[in-house]
Amino acid sequence: MHARLLSAPSRAAAASTSSSTPSAGCRPSWKPRPPSRSSASLPPLSLLRAGASMEPASTEGQSDPPVHGVSDRVVGVLGGGQLGKMLCQAASQMGIKVAILDPLKDCPANSVCHEHVVGSFNDGDAVREFAKRCDVLTFEIEHVDAVTLEKLEKQGVVCEPKASTIMIIQDKYRQKDHFSKFGIPLTDFVEVDTLSSIEKAGEMFGYPLMVKSKRLAYDGRGNAVAHDKNELSSVVSSLGGFEHGLYVERWTTFAKELSVIVARSRDGSTVCYPVVETIHKDNICHVVEAPAEIPEKMKKLAASVAEKAVKSLEGAGVFAVELFLTNDNQVLLNEVAPRPHNSGHHTIEACYTSQYEQHLRAILGLPLGDPAMKAPTAIMYNILGEDEGDSGFVLAHQLIKRALNIPGASVHWYAKPEIRKQRKMGHITIVGPSLFSVKEHLNKLLQRDTDGQKKVRPRAAVIMGSDSDLPIMKDAAAVLEKFNIPFELTVVSAHRTAERMYAYASSAKERGLEVIIAGAGGAAHLPGMVASLTTVPVIGVPIWTKSLQGMDSLLSIVQMPKGIPVATVAIGNAENAGLLAVRMLASRDPELSDSRVNEYQQDLEDSVLVKARLLEELGSDKYLQQYKQP
Repeated sequence: MHARLLSAPSRAAAASTSSSTPSAGCRPSWKPRPPSRSSASLPPLSLLRAGASMEPASTEGQSDPPVHGVSDRVVGVLGGGQLGKMLCQAASQMGIKVAILDPLKDCPANSVCHEHVVGSFNDGDAVREFAKRCDVLTFEIEHVDAVTLEKLEKQGVVCEPKASTIMIIQDKYRQKDHFSKFGIPLTDFVEVDTLSSIEKAGEMFGYPLMVKSKRLAYDGRGNAVAHDKNELSSVVSSLGGFEHGLYVERWTTFAKELSVIVARSRDGSTVCYPVVETIHKDNICHVVEAPAEIPEKMKKLAASVAEKAVKSLEGAGVFAVELFLTNDNQVLLNEVAPRPHNSGHHTIEACYTSQYEQHLRAILGLPLGDPAMKAPTAIMYNILGEDEGDSGFVLAHQLIKRALNIPGASVHWYAKPEIRKQRKMGHITIVGPSLFSVKEHLNKLLQRDTDGQKKVRPRAAVIMGSDSDLPIMKDAAAVLEKFNIPFELTVVSAHRTAERMYAYASSAKERGLEVIIAGAGGAAHLPGMVASLTTVPVIGVPIWTKSLQGMDSLLSIVQMPKGIPVATVAIGNAENAGLLAVRMLASRDPELSDSRVNEYQQDLEDSVLVKARLLEELGSDKYLQQYKQP
């Protein structure tokens, strides 16, 4: 990489330096870019773009020069960690040049960026010089010199998101106070600066009491819990004392931790990614499940809270909004990260537009991309350091080797030079047709099923109102067996076992079922009742009866009220119901769609062609005698 600073401080030291005081030991010593770096040499600093749009002014009477690719503008990123690396990878795909400012020569983004300037993102002088080489500044870590960014904005440098947003986010108490003024739901909080004030907070909020540092708190750092009044002094000391800047929050009992990635463009428009659930280990994000398994109204509420929070801030980019879903179905904002985030890693494989590409689109004023998922479900698993030194790398490599044998798994290794316990070293994303299937793959990855005794969970169900329906419904089961689709076969009566039917249908999705085939005769209420209790697709099979030859069953199933859809097939044709179920599953399972379904179709064609040839060769009489004898 080019234009490096020597004797740079470590990245950790850079992050802990005061944002208002430049580092005394890190002054820029620039080297010119070599000619091979680009077709044009670096223009004099006096000619570098500094206007609000960061675009060169058009000469009177001349048209603007053509843009080569997506954008000719250089994006400057403060920080070169794993987020910066994945931002550079997305930029490379789009042909966008990214320069990074990071104190570590071998930081993760070093190998993939267009240019790496070695220097502290908390050194005002280094940031000012770095800005001269870029058309727009952004960051992958919020612990940057926001004061310098604010000054640069006044001089016409484009910073996205804005310095005002960084200042709000850097101070978590100020962040809470800001969002409270916009009516965004939060847990109760209060600033504390003396022992008496924190004791008063304990009396007001009760125990356990969450005590937090205002600044430089992330991945569980800067947080501590006081379980009673006697622990307050030790908790305060563990966080650096009141002079470090502390506040407290009422303890929140939550059902799930959620996250919503919100992208905001330079024109103010926003898009939200699907709500995900985050699962933490030792206060560090460990697993992300997408989409979150919560009711649709909770998803809408979470997205609404997240969007409202982002719209209260200034600037463009991607924002991660972390939320609590409480046991009484409230959605409370926890905190916001004004940058790409760990809870959005899965978007690289699972969404039409990754959070990294989206961030680039947003800060450059390009149209925002589609945030929808292109895979039905995904799980992201963080590769955290399990040990120090070489043994830690060995353990991580063993995990990666297993991941390479998992269908739908993608490995991201950040190439950090050192491994420590609980350090984020990489991540693995697994995509699949259902949350159950990707969880099964994750269990295999983590060797949670090594005893081989775990029962395979069914993807489909074949149910009927009576065992007298079994001679017909067994044909559906036979089809599922032919396609190696795990299924369950049982009797569930809408009338005689109403409570069992209610429990069975209500828990269907949670138990991993993806389609239900329900056979019923006479009044045939079973398919419709099941469909009213679950979002899992239901296929009804009308059963033939002596009284009306199955017409009553058929008409009952197809006459479902609006909002309760039930698919159906011909009277007694459970085989087609099984095939329809297979096709539904195949629409989300490429392996099933591309191989076995097509093979089945080919077998049908071959069977008909054989019969046609035999009929032509033998004639009707011999054919009937040989192949159609009763």
